[in-house]
Amino acid sequence: MKRKNFLKTTAAFTAGSILLPGMACKEKREAMVAEPHRKNWAGNLEYQAKYLHKPKNTEEVRKLIHTLHQQKALGSRHCFNDIADSPLNQISTQNLVGPMEIDEKGQTVTIGAGSRYGDIAPELHKRGYALHNLASLPHISVAGACATATHGSGMQNGNLATAVAGLEIVTGNGAILDLHRDKDQKVLESMVVNLGALGIITRITLDVQKTYEVRQDVYQDLPLEELVAHFNEIMSAGYSVSLFTDWQAQKVSQVWIKRRTDHELADLGNTFYGAIAATRDLHPITRLSAENCTPQMGVPGPWYERLPHFKMGFTPSSGEELQSEFFVPLENAVAAILALEKKREAIGPELMITEIRSIAADTLWMSPCYQQDCIAIHFTWKQRPEAVGELITMIEAELAPFGARPHWGKLFNMAPFTLQSRFPKYPDFRDLVLTHDPEGKFRNAFLERNIYTY
Repeated sequence: MKRKNFLKTTAAFTAGSILLPGMACKEKREAMVAEPHRKNWAGNLEYQAKYLHKPKNTEEVRKLIHTLHQQKALGSRHCFNDIADSPLNQISTQNLVGPMEIDEKGQTVTIGAGSRYGDIAPELHKRGYALHNLASLPHISVAGACATATHGSGMQNGNLATAVAGLEIVTGNGAILDLHRDKDQKVLESMVVNLGALGIITRITLDVQKTYEVRQDVYQDLPLEELVAHFNEIMSAGYSVSLFTDWQAQKVSQVWIKRRTDHELADLGNTFYGAIAATRDLHPITRLSAENCTPQMGVPGPWYERLPHFKMGFTPSSGEELQSEFFVPLENAVAAILALEKKREAIGPELMITEIRSIAADTLWMSPCYQQDCIAIHFTWKQRPEAVGELITMIEAELAPFGARPHWGKLFNMAPFTLQSRFPKYPDFRDLVLTHDPEGKFRNAFLERNIYTY
């Protein structure tokens, strides 16, 4: 089956909502109709779902799932595709926050599924705790980030979902599952990265550790030949390292090195593999103001004010970009980068910036880093859907020899068979979906394309 370009079919998918057979009038009366033209945060996708429900607790979620014919969880709207859409109903997690519960003995924190990293981090720090990592934006919801295997960065750091020690999830068959790593390890590995296909997460438990500080140093103009010759050393220079490039000058425009200060650090000096230390705070796109970026210049600060690239206190850009991201095994990183560098003339006109970062292997079934250390190559595009869609197809072809896996919440055009073949646990996950959602209550266009088509 040939995969249609998602970007080209968005308009048709969002043309209108349908009234599903068997939907009671009571459902229409109880549904909250709000923001009839709801969009994701980037504005590239208008949701098809007509009704938005805002439950306040697990029992209200259970009742909605029992009553409604089809629905989908909606978090902070940071996905660029239709993974969170539904033919009719969306269930918002924004009111599923509740109190923060810290287990000092178990070194975990339990929070509501709608909690955002930027909201819980300051309180965790105040109480002496920290998470192992954070994404570039702290604005995203915890449950949504984990369900899509969203990640931070670091050669030794797993993605955000690897911190999950427990889940409370309401499945399609009406069961409320309360899972804990100490007794449900294998089940958690199968369900944490769930793509919204198994149910709606209502509570989530994360590993915590003693709080720490991080310093952030930035270098400019790293020569491509130095990156090729010393890739692993460069990516291992900090707790988290990000490379930013526009592919246009055979160099990496910026290297962001984030290092924890809870052990002695060496002086990196004014040059770093041929790159020169920045003399001011920088935005990843050098020409833009760094006002909304986290502090740099080697000034230490709390983990939650340095691990993200952007501050919580500003509103992320809206309607200005598209994003795609592909994960390749670490051993193929340099070859993959060089393959894309040869396409710089095609990529350049539509690109805002590319970020390259590392993520450690994990054991989560549907994680792009399942059983392989990865390099993630992330593209922030101009919002020109037709041109970007063609480039994504080209990039997927260039990365095919390396077995690239896409980020579930960003744009990709991979054919279902190809996509599924790159996730070893796909057949088991499909069976798991059919077990926990036998009536297809969480089925949507995204799942039809990528999970149910085989």
